Amino acid sequence: MSVSLRCSRAACGWLCAVFLLLACGSARPAELHVPQGVTTNALPHHIELTWQRPTDTEVESYVVERAYAEAGPFEAVGQVERGLTAFTDYRGDDDRAVFYRVRQLGEHSTMSPPSAVVSSKPAPMDDDALLDAIQRACFRYFWDFGHPVSGLARAGTKEDRDICVSGGTGFGMITIVVGTERGFVSREDAAQRLLKMVTFLGEDAERFHGAWSHRLNGRTGSTIEFFNPNDNGGDLPETAFLIQGMLTARAYFDQDNAVENELRERITRLWHEVEWGWYLRYPEGKVLYWHWSPDQAWVKNHPLHGYNECMITYLLGIASPTHSIPDESYREGWMGKPQYFNEQTHYGLTQKIGRSMAGPLFLTQYSFLGLDPRAITDDTGNYHEHNRVFSLMHHRYAIDNPKHHAGYNEKCWGLTSSQNPNKGYLGHAPLTDKDDGTIAPTAALSAFAYTPEESLAAAKHFYFDRGRELWGPFGFYDAFNPGQNWVSPHVLAIDVGPIAPMIENHRTALCWRLFMSNPEIVPMLERLGIYTEPTDQP
Repeated sequence: MSVSLRCSRAACGWLCAVFLLLACGSARPAELHVPQGVTTNALPHHIELTWQRPTDTEVESYVVERAYAEAGPFEAVGQVERGLTAFTDYRGDDDRAVFYRVRQLGEHSTMSPPSAVVSSKPAPMDDDALLDAIQRACFRYFWDFGHPVSGLARAGTKEDRDICVSGGTGFGMITIVVGTERGFVSREDAAQRLLKMVTFLGEDAERFHGAWSHRLNGRTGSTIEFFNPNDNGGDLPETAFLIQGMLTARAYFDQDNAVENELRERITRLWHEVEWGWYLRYPEGKVLYWHWSPDQAWVKNHPLHGYNECMITYLLGIASPTHSIPDESYREGWMGKPQYFNEQTHYGLTQKIGRSMAGPLFLTQYSFLGLDPRAITDDTGNYHEHNRVFSLMHHRYAIDNPKHHAGYNEKCWGLTSSQNPNKGYLGHAPLTDKDDGTIAPTAALSAFAYTPEESLAAAKHFYFDRGRELWGPFGFYDAFNPGQNWVSPHVLAIDVGPIAPMIENHRTALCWRLFMSNPEIVPMLERLGIYTEPTDQP
């Protein structure tokens, strides 16, 4: 496991090298900088350190040193790899005050002088403070680890540093809104960062009839193939997730000043330039298609039918002021296949739509970071209730644990697409061969708006009972499998991205209120005859 993400498992080799370097007083090249702005955040079992990114280029890595007195002696306790400016020190039940300093580690094991010393000690927390800590950690992924050139969301901590994702960037935009509201960053800095992102998306990123690719280079804007060479063009659902994030940000940053005015103008322009109708493929078509590229055209031949994560794609296409698709596409395209409807009962709960027990839980989450499911009621029922039923089914499935997986219980639940110990990335789901004992914290945490009690119990279990292995600089790692004694070393944008917004929707409904306040949204739902005025308080 990477020492940059597992501070309690420092590798002996590099640690000895650091000690020798300190003892010998090795020469330090002038270009190495002293880390600035080192701050700590105290949790019950962890101390979190963050510091400023020095420039738009990233240094090799950092070394974190710890002592139990301000004057030392300091010893190296972890190395933070290139691109990261955060570190987590697991303290467990050790409540002593500790002192930290940080050095930049350059080529050939050269190091900068140490930063200023900061101190902290583990602190107790109530439920609200725990939610704050989770949201703050998720925010750091998009703020501290965002691409230094474009600001876009990187695909993951273990991916090539220039690979960014469009949908994950949309999730990140909403997370930055949450972080601004929670005081993790100033409004001015957040607006500037978002303006940087949308400027890059409009001026540098490749687009395909207004749509972005799933993956793109955060330095140049060029498309990066995703699954295979055929996936090298516009990805409409990922574009929809990105537009959802933009419209949420447009509603939040509503002040009359130069930066926020330009931010709103650029978002509106990009929203208007997405040619949703092009992705109907056929002149009289009602069904959207997932992909198109200039050289591969429609070769992937992937029509979008529900129920899955793509409801937002159809609704934005219908709502578009400039390149809309027919209203009939909602029922003839999105709901146009028999598998949309379902009347199965599991664990005393009856589902009305979707695959058995919903499949991976992200299907109930990605479209609803901004889109308020409480506001949508069609022939099948209300979508908040649908998503609550699916989430409760996952919870009861973990309690029943028909496959007898280690760790499953009322506090450890939630299956979704995530890293897997054997197969890379897998869409884990109940009652299938894809349930192999792998739990992803994002599944239960991003269900907070549907199952607050069950999700809070999971959050406490993940942090207090499993925090030593699961918690890192950006919150919880992607997935774990207790039966295989495995924890993913990854943090992925598409998995960390829904957590803070959905927790906020549980706490204040902020993201739902913002997105729904956009003038294009409610009239579209009313025209479709599916709008319900939300009355329940979060």
